Amino acid sequence: MTLDAALADRIRQTPKAELHVHIEGTLEPELIFRLAQHNKVKLPYASVEALREAYAFTDLQSFLDIYYAGASVLLTEDDFFDMTMAYVQRAVADNVRHAEIFFDPQTHTERGVPIHVVIDGISDALAQARTQYDFSSSLILCFLRHLSEEDAFATLEAALPYRDRFVGIGLDSSEQGNPPEKFARVFARARELGLHLVAHAGEEGPAQYVTDALDILKVERIDHGVRAIDDPALVERLARERVALTVCPLSNQKLKVYPDLRDHSLHRLLEAGVLVTLHSDDPAYFGGYMNANWEAAFEALPLTAADGHKLARNSFEASFLPASQKTAFLAEVDHFWQSPLPAAASTA
Repeated sequence: MTLDAALADRIRQTPKAELHVHIEGTLEPELIFRLAQHNKVKLPYASVEALREAYAFTDLQSFLDIYYAGASVLLTEDDFFDMTMAYVQRAVADNVRHAEIFFDPQTHTERGVPIHVVIDGISDALAQARTQYDFSSSLILCFLRHLSEEDAFATLEAALPYRDRFVGIGLDSSEQGNPPEKFARVFARARELGLHLVAHAGEEGPAQYVTDALDILKVERIDHGVRAIDDPALVERLARERVALTVCPLSNQKLKVYPDLRDHSLHRLLEAGVLVTLHSDDPAYFGGYMNANWEAAFEALPLTAADGHKLARNSFEASFLPASQKTAFLAEVDHFWQSPLPAAASTA
């Protein structure tokens, strides 16, 4: 399917929020090698090109192996600052107005990097981005589900002195063999602390993991959730309760969840009334930032301009922004979709 040029312009330029992006997954090979050289970290790849060639993933685990190798170059606050600012600049270019960004402290603390180095470097870049680019953002601390719940508890407690720097917690890494209930107690603790709750579920894991994340972890948003389509009652529930799914098309394709995007459940979920949103996940590894994911979805699926408007609105509706900011962004989206494109945009 060829994407109509006018619609392509619309989806590239629409204001949008990104709710599913791992900041460590924005680390481009060029920056990995620059930081490795600066920090004297030896990589198992001879060159930028060799690293890129290794991005032929067969499943989630094959990606995670390279993901953690890439993250090993991050050692100082400046490293985390540079990585975050590079992401912001790409997001701004794609007309992302607000981002709720995942970070994985355990990936770094288990290498001996203090948690304050991680949080200070990322949050300092986001503070600068607010002033420099008028870029709205917040942070979500993710637990690695292949590690123990005790480790997650320790990470949460270590992060509490920086409670003002993050708005929620999430759950990522290997879904297979690590069901939501493994983290029931630490999510209950986070809920007591007033943190927002999200979790990866229903990507490689079954639809039941989505149900368990809702009922056991009490999450407010499901990251991925594309396997929910296998359970009609769950799809009906997601639509009825307005539970957002943060869907990442290129990630799903690259990791063989949907090898052919024409088979992706996104359109069926959207038609069923589910609050579907579109995001980039780990864009340095999966072949594209926000606009690339939007374009891939619209090229592969029978999505219309009305769907584009809805997906842009959904991204802000599903955010954890205060009501006043959310309302302002939604008004901006509506104005954009109800107005003709500037003449210059028609040739973009």
